[in-house]
Amino acid sequence: MDHDDTGDLAAFQDRLGHHFANARLLERALTHASVQQDDPQAEHNQRLEFLGDAVLQLVVSEELHSLYPEDREGELTRRRATLTRGSFLAGLARQLGVHEVLRVSAAERASGGHEREAALEDAMEALAAAVYLDAGWETARRVLLTWLGDIEGQLADPDHDANPKGRLQELIQPDHGNSALTYRLVSTDGPPHRRRFVVAVMLFEDELARGEGASKKEAEEDAARAALRRWSDRRT
Repeated sequence: MDHDDTGDLAAFQDRLGHHFANARLLERALTHASVQQDDPQAEHNQRLEFLGDAVLQLVVSEELHSLYPEDREGELTRRRATLTRGSFLAGLARQLGVHEVLRVSAAERASGGHEREAALEDAMEALAAAVYLDAGWETARRVLLTWLGDIEGQLADPDHDANPKGRLQELIQPDHGNSALTYRLVSTDGPPHRRRFVVAVMLFEDELARGEGASKKEAEEDAARAALRRWSDRRT
């Protein structure tokens, strides 16, 4: 890899919870497709990402099936979506320091591409596949569950709700009806390639919370999560 300090990868594997027998699998998992701009022969992580998505889905599905024996299919699906969505996986990647060892093209690194949510999500899925191919199902299951940590605690945290707008609607609807919530665009800043949107979630004419994101959708979800946090705080 481009990293001349092998200690970086050794420390990363410590954090990952798995030391690879096949170092090429780790290298490929940490190689973004943009690297082919600089090295057309480089093996990138997109094929591993395809497999890793399935590995992650199965590990999470099996664990949720065990943890929540009374849940119906729809609720289990919602919980799984929370634990496998892009922003959640990108958060795990940052905790593990994936952005510090992710191999991207020079142009991509100059624009901060090694820290983008999509690149980090893809790398986490690729790493899931790499661990599976390197050591088999039982090791992959153990390692991935370690990454996920306290699943029940994660799912109870409004910040990790995969559908915060839907959950907020569920809380508001019984007392205020279906049309009580609206989302208003407050501002848009930044250059075209790095827009930042600020949105307020309104209960009739009262502002409940504000959120921001790289799209209106992300900003609305961020606002809904902020409103859910306030709702949770009032109940404690």
